[in-house]
Amino acid sequence: MALRTPSRPLRGISAAVALLAVGAVGCSEVVDSAKDGAKKVARQRSVFSLGIGDCYNPNGKEAEGETFAIEVVPCEEPHQAQVVGEFKLDEAKAFPGNDAIWAVADERCPAEAQKFAPDTWALPQGVGILYYTPTQESWATGDRAVSCTYTKEKGTFSGSLKADDAKPGQAEYLKGSNAVYQALWTTQPETGSVEDDLDGYKAQAKAVAAALDAHVKGLEGIDGTETGKLRGRLEKTAAEWNKAANAADADAFYIAYDPAVTGIDPNKTVAARKELGLATTVPADEAEFWAG
Repeated sequence: MALRTPSRPLRGISAAVALLAVGAVGCSEVVDSAKDGAKKVARQRSVFSLGIGDCYNPNGKEAEGETFAIEVVPCEEPHQAQVVGEFKLDEAKAFPGNDAIWAVADERCPAEAQKFAPDTWALPQGVGILYYTPTQESWATGDRAVSCTYTKEKGTFSGSLKADDAKPGQAEYLKGSNAVYQALWTTQPETGSVEDDLDGYKAQAKAVAAALDAHVKGLEGIDGTETGKLRGRLEKTAAEWNKAANAADADAFYIAYDPAVTGIDPNKTVAARKELGLATTVPADEAEFWAG
C-alpha cells in the first residue's frame, strides 16, 4: 500500500535482528537494545492488517512511497499514529491512478476521522490526517482499502484519540462547526486574487454560507447562554457570506468578505465551547491564520 505524504517504506527488521546477535557478548546496554529490537520485531504487522483504533509507529522516515509493514503498539505507549477510519474504494477492473484515489481519500478521510475524534481542537499539536491507499500492484490482488490515520509529523503522543461519549449538545455543535471550516478550506480557490477568480470566491462563499445556515439551525436545540450568543453572531455572519456569494463585482465581494471571515474567527467560539465542555485552545495553525 502507499501512504499519502508521508509514506513509510519497510525498514528496521534486519537492524533489530542484528542487535539480537550483538547482544550475546554480554554488554548490558547492548542487551537492553536487543530486547527493544526483539519487541519491535514481534510487533511488526502487515500494513494490510491495520484496523480502526490501532496505534502504531511507521517504519522509516521517507517522505513518500510504498510501505509494507508497521509496528503496532499499545495505545498507552508513545506512538506516532493511530488509524481513525477506513473505507473501500468502488470496485473497478483497472487501477484508476494515484491522483484519482488520493482525491477520494482527501474527501473521505476527514469525514471518517471526525467520526472517531470529532473535536479537532482536542488533538495533540502537530497531528494531521494521512492515509494508506492501494498501489497499482496491490490493486491487482484485489486491494481496495483506504486506511485513514491521524499521524504526528514529529515526535509521538500517548493514549487513544478516540472520543468519549458525547455530552448533550456536543455532537450537534461539532458537526456544524466542522462543516463550516471544511467548507472554507476545501473550496479555497487556487488564485490569491478575487479579481482573477471572482466566480471561484463566490462559490466558496456560497458553500460557507450554506454550512453556516445548517450550523445555526443545529444550535437551536442546544441550551446555554454562550451558545445562544454564538448562534446569534453566526446568523449575522451567514448573511455576510451570502452577500459575498451574490456580489456583483470584486469591490462588493470585499465589502462583505471582511466581516464574513471575521465572523467565523474560532477565537469567538471559545466561550460556547467551554460551556459545552469541549476543548478551548485554538489549534496553532488556525490561531496563526486569524492572527494574520
